[in-house]
Amino acid sequence: MQSPNIWGTLDPFIEGGDVMGRNVANEAFLRALLRRDPFKAYHFFLSTGQQVDRVAGQLHLEFQDIQNRGGILVRLRNQLPAALARGGYHCFHLSDCINYPAYLAALRNKVSPDIFPITGVTHSLSYQRYSRDFLAHLWPGCTPRDCVVATSDTAKAVVGRYFDLLCESYGDLPRPTVATIPLGVDTDQYRPPSPAERDAARAKLQLDPGQTMILVFARLSHFSKMDLVPLLRAMQRLPRLGVPLDTVRVVLAGWMGKGDETYVETISNLAGNLGLPLMVVPKPDDQTKRELFWGADVFLSPVDNPQETFGLTVLEAGAMGLPAVVSEYDGYRDLVVHGETGYLIPTLGPESTRAIDIMAPLLFDNEYHLQVAQQTVVDVAAMARALAELVLDPALRRRLGEAGRQRMLESFSWERVVDQYVALWHRLRSQAVDAQALKLMRHPHSLPFSELFGGYASNRLDEFVVQWSASGQAVYRGHDFVSIYRAIAHRVNLEDVKKVAFMARKPLSGPKLALKVMEILGKSEEDAQFLVLWCLKNDLLERVDDAT
Repeated sequence: MQSPNIWGTLDPFIEGGDVMGRNVANEAFLRALLRRDPFKAYHFFLSTGQQVDRVAGQLHLEFQDIQNRGGILVRLRNQLPAALARGGYHCFHLSDCINYPAYLAALRNKVSPDIFPITGVTHSLSYQRYSRDFLAHLWPGCTPRDCVVATSDTAKAVVGRYFDLLCESYGDLPRPTVATIPLGVDTDQYRPPSPAERDAARAKLQLDPGQTMILVFARLSHFSKMDLVPLLRAMQRLPRLGVPLDTVRVVLAGWMGKGDETYVETISNLAGNLGLPLMVVPKPDDQTKRELFWGADVFLSPVDNPQETFGLTVLEAGAMGLPAVVSEYDGYRDLVVHGETGYLIPTLGPESTRAIDIMAPLLFDNEYHLQVAQQTVVDVAAMARALAELVLDPALRRRLGEAGRQRMLESFSWERVVDQYVALWHRLRSQAVDAQALKLMRHPHSLPFSELFGGYASNRLDEFVVQWSASGQAVYRGHDFVSIYRAIAHRVNLEDVKKVAFMARKPLSGPKLALKVMEILGKSEEDAQFLVLWCLKNDLLERVDDAT
């Protein structure tokens, strides 16, 4: 067995598609891990051939040194059982804690010689279906080496409460470890501008020299991330605090989905009614995003939606050297130090959501998110005071921004985050487990198809005597062909098929043929039966009583 020094995953991390916080964080994590390069090899087991080709091609371009030493392996997921059986894995890390961790643990327990840690990171936690998904984590095959990595202390508390509530209903069940490691930011890519870069960015935005730019970078939607109406109310208060509205410019930038245009148009019209200069930049590319940060003076994010968990844009703003005014809400409170790197705006949440709770399983996600968010209060007066203080005091803005940049370097660079993961994987490996007992565990969500659907077919293999057919003889001699689908190519190949046909040149029972396949080809019992049944299905074998 190889030394246990391979990092594995089921996810591409480099996902492409829409530029969303989850995708940005996953790509940045993988690149930081490979730059740090703490493992001998990195194995990806992906769900589609398209993913395999895209990820393999991208990693070959970016990390040729690791590729040249044979340190990157990208394969289809159906090759995972054989790879796990060979051993050598230090850990598996998934880009989300929801989809696969428990089922990967079930496979690991059955086939791997080593109970390696399995970790998965939190993103949004507020979707109704996640109650079912987190229930999958609670089963007898779960070990203390399995870990949900929460990105903030508040997210850790939410995951723990999920498990508490589920155990109250289903009984006290084993649960994974829950740890806290934040997301990170690339402090080389996200950096303060030079004076020339700042001047160019502000000129492109057509900002007056004395105008203070307040940047809001978010999903521009009323039911996701934040409601922008309280932001306008805070701006409406600024003249009473000594800040004329024509001395500020609010820039709303970020993703807009289908239907969001109407909402953004409404916000723009309301701002116009107030006399507030406002600009909307939908779906900015990387260069435009960088210029927006460089031209800005203050970063503002009055988040109020439970769909938000961490706040990656807050890290990006800090790394750019901007003071941040953000809600004291979810993971945001871990990112901004009040009075040192920006201001935390007090929030007020509902004491009871029973009416929403009972309806949420029957509603679309955006509906119950909106109903919770519309009774989550971000203190408008406190927001206005914080903004006014920063608009009126450029020296304060510089001081808080510089402190924010330093905090990102010290605590939230991706290099620091990867180091925390490496330390976590080592700690998890030291947890005691009973590997033999784990092999006996079947995950309750894993369907036993032969048991459930055994009555569908009219017969079983052990009821037949078989021999090679005319087609089987022709294939054996190279006079006929077989068609093997890509999805089963890891279990069926032409040479094995020829050998199975030859083994059945004289009649023998199905179980005896399967036993010979196990002995001669070194197959497991289930794979041997698969080969025999596949040959029968494709008329390379036939029942003796059917032979003509």
